[in-house]
Amino acid sequence: MSLQDEIDKKKKEIHTDGYPMSIGEIIGLYEKNELDIHPEFQRFFRWTPLQKTKLIESILLGIPVPSIFVSQREDGVWDVIDGLQRLSTIFEFVGVLRDENNSVLPASQLQKTDYLPSLENKVWENEDKDKAFSPAQRITFKREKLDIKVIKKESDKATKYELFQRLNTLGTSLSAQEVRNCLLIMLNREFYKWLSDLSEFDAFRACISLSDRQLEQRYDMELALRFLAFKHATQEELRQMQDVGEYLTEAMKRMAEDPNFNFVAERDSFVRTFQLLESATGDNSFRRYDSRSNRFLGGFLVSAFEGIAVGLGRNIDSWSSADVPEEQRNERLLNRVKSLWKDSSFQKNSGAGIRGTTRAIALIPLSSSLFKA
Repeated sequence: MSLQDEIDKKKKEIHTDGYPMSIGEIIGLYEKNELDIHPEFQRFFRWTPLQKTKLIESILLGIPVPSIFVSQREDGVWDVIDGLQRLSTIFEFVGVLRDENNSVLPASQLQKTDYLPSLENKVWENEDKDKAFSPAQRITFKREKLDIKVIKKESDKATKYELFQRLNTLGTSLSAQEVRNCLLIMLNREFYKWLSDLSEFDAFRACISLSDRQLEQRYDMELALRFLAFKHATQEELRQMQDVGEYLTEAMKRMAEDPNFNFVAERDSFVRTFQLLESATGDNSFRRYDSRSNRFLGGFLVSAFEGIAVGLGRNIDSWSSADVPEEQRNERLLNRVKSLWKDSSFQKNSGAGIRGTTRAIALIPLSSSLFKA
């Protein structure tokens, strides 16, 4: 197929429309539940009060604001796929923004800016007229228009997820997993909740021993996803993988869309794997082992996670069924972990500068074999 054929084929899968809408009209759609900004997303977007003020200032001064991208669902509701923070800021300022429990949040107040210092402490409405926008200012604000780009429901359903990833320019950079979480909420809220709960399992958290910053960016959820994705990956899938991040995203989509995904069995396997690791190696599970000093050193290493957690997870049934005392089982697992660090292939493919795809192709089969009970 030629390049032009590919372009023509893909263009037929994407149906779009675009037009300006007044802020008042957009507020009306939101209040009638015809516009879904996904309140769950609020935990991922972290605009400061000054960033929010500057958006309101831009609207007041007629400074162009980037387009809002929405996707039309089968029920006609618009899913916001780019522009959530802009719309949330507007809705919060006028006092209509709702949280995940459908409770209206307190209206925000503005800060002073270089252009409009009198914005300091201004609110949308207040009995004290000096603190609030005037009626004329409120009317003018609601008449200002935002450009809306609509991905119609006839489009390929993967389009909105692809577009969300490409347009992730929402003021505050998100981690790769925070972007995936937004996609997952749009795709399957229940799967998102399940994966989030899984990542908060005590034994798992104890083994990965992440920093507060990593937890804030939901790296724990990425690791839980990485465990699930690589645990089931075939060698052919690993060989074809061009980018680990993209592979994790696609694996997440497949699991979330699979009506036969066994939540109970997958959670049970996950729990048993990390309970065993916590018992045997604790917060040393994914640190570098130094054989000369017989100590675990440094912080969490993703190569160790892929080599140990995935390898053990693929063999957890045989470890769980082995009729041996806990102390003996823990000693055996500890020795397997140490032996992995001594393996020349692991050393060659787990160091700095090794591509994630190269590492996964080499280490997952190796660890699958090494951690057989």
